[in-house]
Amino acid sequence: MLLKRFYHEGLAQASFLVGCQQTGEALIVDANRDVGQYLDAAAAAGLKVTHVTETHIHADFLSGSRELAAAAGARLLLSSEGGQEWQYRFARDAGATYLSDGDTFMVGNVRIEAIHTPGHTPEHLTFLVTDTLASSQPVGALTGDFIFVGDVGRPDLLERAAGMEGTMRAGAKLLFESLRRFTERCPDWLQLWPGHGAGSACGKSLGAVPQTTLGYEKLTSWAFQIDREETFVDAVLDGQAEPPSYFGTMKRMNREGPASLGGFRTPARLDAAHLAAALGRGDIVVDLRRADAFAAGHVPGVISIPLTRAFVGYAGWVLPYDRDLYLLIDDADEKHARHAAAELAMIGLDRVAGWFDADAITAWKRAGGTMTPLPQVQPADVAARVAAGALLVDVRSTPEWRTGHIAGSVHVPLGRLVAQLSEKPRGQPMILLCESGSRSAIGGSLLAAAGFTDVANLAGGAVAWRREGLPMEVDLVLFAASA
Repeated sequence: MLLKRFYHEGLAQASFLVGCQQTGEALIVDANRDVGQYLDAAAAAGLKVTHVTETHIHADFLSGSRELAAAAGARLLLSSEGGQEWQYRFARDAGATYLSDGDTFMVGNVRIEAIHTPGHTPEHLTFLVTDTLASSQPVGALTGDFIFVGDVGRPDLLERAAGMEGTMRAGAKLLFESLRRFTERCPDWLQLWPGHGAGSACGKSLGAVPQTTLGYEKLTSWAFQIDREETFVDAVLDGQAEPPSYFGTMKRMNREGPASLGGFRTPARLDAAHLAAALGRGDIVVDLRRADAFAAGHVPGVISIPLTRAFVGYAGWVLPYDRDLYLLIDDADEKHARHAAAELAMIGLDRVAGWFDADAITAWKRAGGTMTPLPQVQPADVAARVAAGALLVDVRSTPEWRTGHIAGSVHVPLGRLVAQLSEKPRGQPMILLCESGSRSAIGGSLLAAAGFTDVANLAGGAVAWRREGLPMEVDLVLFAASA
């Protein structure tokens, strides 16, 4: 048996190849839209992708399972569990085979058994993997968003991201029961290969180690230390961060059937003069330059999302799906435009209409356009600014806010920033802050693009604030909830 893990850093998302080297067959589990990587890896190992499946209807990335199965001529297998509301709507048209609890299939000499493990989602499956030439006992399990390293999948997304009212406590109860049944059934030696790592929004405290064992999780993970259902329900729901804005869209797209991408493409490079026209139409231009370059001076109306490892996550928080997007890069290297477009495609943001290089900024200046800075406020100057009427806005997640925030600040998570502040006067002075200053810089660009005229960023964020020895308040509700 061959096992290969594929990991997308920006999404903290893992997919897997399980192959039988004797027969040359391979299974791909939880494919993202970069389908070429799986075909290439299989070919390099002398394998052919014959089976494609996924653990559940994903919320954090657009699935590539259907496209991969079609490209490889492979058998597509999808969960039939979870009730009518959470069936794959495209399964029949795609010729998929339905999987229910206890169903098995062979990938050469490797046996795969589907175990229904609801909680994170109603239809969730975990796949037990047995290398039958080595043993009749399973070697591991592909757990998707059921069991992570040090954590378990969050059960609140259907309600908080997909709008299914009243489902998160029911999901938490199902998760508790799934954990109980799984641990009773499976041996401690079982290796666990989860679908996400540290940084994913699909849990609250995921570890960075790529795999674990069931026995180790039983010893160390908080979720296995609680033996009362109601206590577990309260604990798993407490402290979950706001789900990113795009999660609801991903759920819908993955259930209805993701569009085929047909490979990543480099968007068209546009003439510099078109930048002014795009902004004049109210189009969305995403400035991929470094945060410090943006703060020093930017074209008014552009949105700053630096092309870092976190780019795709921030993009999902703040970019719409129903409008064309343009990219602004500080050099003429088209590989950056291609990379950014590929990252956006991972979450279904496919409407990248083109990109501009640094010449567009030069042309803007030559035509008399001004460059607007994003002012940086030092921690020692915040109190005076607030006393003079500035609103201090913390754009971090709720768990971050609860563990320590600046007295008098207002909490508005980044993805809700423009909507929640829409009633404020456009001349209201504001200082934004996050943990390090990166998310708040994005927030500053969003507010400026929405017409706010006096927006600044707390340089260094909460890290700099604490470094200066300045006080923070802790939300006592956190301790009351966990007592």
